[in-house]
Amino acid sequence: MNIGNVVSTLVVALALVGCGGGGGGFSPEPVVPLAPTPPEPPGEIFQLETTLSIGQSTELVLYVPENQISNISWRQTAGAELEFYASNSKVIGFSPNVAGSYTLEVAYTVDESATNTLSHTFNVDDAQNQLTVRLGHAVLEGNAVSLVSYATSDGGVTAIDKSSWRWNQTEGPAVDFSEISTDGEVAVFFDAPSVAQDTVLKFSLSGEIGSQSYTDDIAILVENSDVEVVDSDVPFTSRIADVFLYNANSPAGQQLIECVYSNNTEYDVCTFGQSPLIAQITTTPTVDDIMDRVIVSHQWMGDQFKKFLENYDTNDDFKNLMRATTAIVISYDIRPSFYNSTTGAIYLDPSDLWETPAQRDTMNQAPDYRAGFGAELQFEMPWRYVQDNDYAYYYFPLRYRMARSLRDAEYSFASLLYHELAHANDYFPSTNWLTYSSSRTVYDAVLEVYYAYEILSDYLQDNYPLDALYASGGQNELTKLAQVRFREPSLVTQQQIDYTMIDVANMFKTEGAPQFYSYSSTREDLAILFDGFMMFARYGVSRDVGVSDQQYSDFVWGQRDRMGESWIKPRLSFVATRVLPEFTEASTVIQNLVSPIALQDNKTWQDSVVIDGLSELTAKTKVKASVLRDPRLVPQDGVDWHKSGEIRGVKRSND
Repeated sequence: MNIGNVVSTLVVALALVGCGGGGGGFSPEPVVPLAPTPPEPPGEIFQLETTLSIGQSTELVLYVPENQISNISWRQTAGAELEFYASNSKVIGFSPNVAGSYTLEVAYTVDESATNTLSHTFNVDDAQNQLTVRLGHAVLEGNAVSLVSYATSDGGVTAIDKSSWRWNQTEGPAVDFSEISTDGEVAVFFDAPSVAQDTVLKFSLSGEIGSQSYTDDIAILVENSDVEVVDSDVPFTSRIADVFLYNANSPAGQQLIECVYSNNTEYDVCTFGQSPLIAQITTTPTVDDIMDRVIVSHQWMGDQFKKFLENYDTNDDFKNLMRATTAIVISYDIRPSFYNSTTGAIYLDPSDLWETPAQRDTMNQAPDYRAGFGAELQFEMPWRYVQDNDYAYYYFPLRYRMARSLRDAEYSFASLLYHELAHANDYFPSTNWLTYSSSRTVYDAVLEVYYAYEILSDYLQDNYPLDALYASGGQNELTKLAQVRFREPSLVTQQQIDYTMIDVANMFKTEGAPQFYSYSSTREDLAILFDGFMMFARYGVSRDVGVSDQQYSDFVWGQRDRMGESWIKPRLSFVATRVLPEFTEASTVIQNLVSPIALQDNKTWQDSVVIDGLSELTAKTKVKASVLRDPRLVPQDGVDWHKSGEIRGVKRSND
């Protein structure tokens, strides 16, 4: 044994022992276990198309089916600027117009705790897309959905042949299309099916354009809702969209939504303290005051509404008329617009507010549910707004990717607001605004005047009845025909089917209504009188009404500015001076109305807009800037904007 090695080992050992100090023996450093790595928050982004062409619509889907997702925020981080309008939704849709690479990211919160951010990159080639379907989006189960097709080559006045086009659902619970057959349809409509969790529906459109075949796919994300939809005794008996306050910091708070546009909304719950009339907040509302009461499904809708008030409410008419409302709701699923007295709110279809095709894409395109009412009748009574011997505004056909200015829709939207806000001031006139206590429910206040026949339109019928049989609970023939055309088509009789256009024209000529829709209810009678008068008084816009066949080809009688008839003027004066008392010149305008001008019935309805020899209108005119008329635009005849103004589920003895 080497003694040197022994000594060396002993010295090292003693040294190691001595490192503990204080004679306590060896004590190694404790091992601290590593904290477990938290799991990544769930979620993925998927996109149907693996390759995209310029102009092709696509969507990105944030898919997190088993968790609650909130605080969603999409933003673009790379590529040419994209136009999208659902940045707080689980799905965004858009149409890239430039080839190249694009990146978007989405931030969100999972189960109200963990946050996460995902990123997605895709490429667009330099080919021009020929066929696409718009717009992929998220929707609550049971809510209305529309899918609209576009062909790039469908840009001329003559539409391309779409008879070969076929729609197919390729994934997800089966939907029931509203059409018996979707073959050849430009657009299809359905209600989203019930789902237990977020579920993706996929659809495909295929067809020929010229001699070439094309296909495009689209995804719709259906979200489960915990809110039950009941079919009676509530203001909303079908699924309505998710909405939010335009001003997030509005003093109205989430409570306003629950009172006026939610499937939780009930009758006889919300008080004026919870959902006050704007007049109870201020009798001189500013644009900001109004916007505090605006509820939207998409931010752009509120932006455009604010823009309209700031630029086109020069007389403060709309701000003053809105004092009789509790809220203004603008949502993609509202069609047609309407007023609901039991909530005190107006509900606006955003079709007059869009300026870009991408904004329009976010709207549901389902037709008015009453479009086919009265199809058995031999007549139609079309109407339109006109100015300077021309249509006052035109329709932008859906098949064109056309932009417009808000100015293009000024008259259309103004007339809509005058109409719907007339309903609000009918139920809640200025004389009553400050008489309601904060503890009283809106519903009870409406019921009181309803059963007492103290609504303004009731007074109108008492003093200047449209239908002489109203007081006895009866209806004349025009009132009966209007119920078939606008409310209950099943009530049609053989006698009504047999009425000719001449028969109906002879009935109407000596009546006290500006147009046929006035006979649908006493509420509509008042609103029709008011909106037509205000359009004339403020804009120099006149209203035509006529009697034609249902295709508007055979035209037998018509008038321009019918409200100038001597027997209509007293009814007009009653309405105009009460609905908007601030318009102090109303009586003078009515007094100076001239007799109506006959339309020339040797023309078609559309051609009759030009009255030969009429060099200028008798009204003072506010002429819009002269523009070249795009031949793709369609003359806009009057549409039926709204639902019943009556109280849901309540009947009086003569209703």
